[in-house]
Amino acid sequence: MAHANEAAIDLDWHPLSDKEIRHFDDKGYLIVRNVLNSDTIEELIEVSDQLMASDQRKNRQHSTNNLYDSFRNCISIDDAFIPLLTQKTILPVVVQLLGADLQLMTSHLIYKYPDPPGTPDTTRLPGWHRDYAIATKTHGNKLPRILLKCAYYFTDLSEPNSGATLVAPGSNHLLERIPIPKGQADPEGALEPRLQPGDCLLFENRIFHAGATNLTDQIRKAVMFGYGYRWVVPMDYRTQEQTVLDKLSPLEQYLVGEPFVKTQEFHPGGGENPLAAWCEQHGAPAVRPVH
Repeated sequence: MAHANEAAIDLDWHPLSDKEIRHFDDKGYLIVRNVLNSDTIEELIEVSDQLMASDQRKNRQHSTNNLYDSFRNCISIDDAFIPLLTQKTILPVVVQLLGADLQLMTSHLIYKYPDPPGTPDTTRLPGWHRDYAIATKTHGNKLPRILLKCAYYFTDLSEPNSGATLVAPGSNHLLERIPIPKGQADPEGALEPRLQPGDCLLFENRIFHAGATNLTDQIRKAVMFGYGYRWVVPMDYRTQEQTVLDKLSPLEQYLVGEPFVKTQEFHPGGGENPLAAWCEQHGAPAVRPVH
């Protein structure tokens, strides 16, 4: 495997303002506009449509009511998803928000189909929840920030009830379950983002979020990449198969849990971290303590 060099960590520098970082820390989410261009979106839709129309069962996950269909660890299913692993705008943003000690936790292609006629616009599927559910089973709601999810949308979600991901700003600071007023479907201040194709919604694991109703005649198409600390076990896989690793660059291999440089010596930090070197190059902190 290659040693650290500029080509191996060829990432653009997209500095976040102090205001954007405070917004993410305070509210638990951030929207980055126009991340994917139209050609990339068209390619991803074509590949995704073919997957959804196939009879492939490996890594498939769908809801019992057939309103959701999805594939986990989609970077291992089709090469078209691999470039999103180091997406030139979003990965630098993730490093600035979470730090450099990163690994991919999930790559999840999700289609949300239109709800049946007569579905109330207050229907939430899935309901209000936090991510990384396996941790909430053992730690309840008293969780640290361990995961940052990046949701890339392929379809127009600029109108209400288009199936977007709702967020409850500031709920990342709650220690208990989020209060929902009696007779209401959502907590106070809940936000339904207005998103265009190619926009990316970033949100951390502690923020409560839910699926808005899809009262349109279109399928909401999206892929969600989740990054977490390297000491957290990924959700979609334990190790990637060698056939997948052979397709990845050194940085991409690092982001699915492989060492950047293979050595026989013991390294307390797990070995060389190319993202930490990249942070040093751009004057960004490699570690972001969460208070």
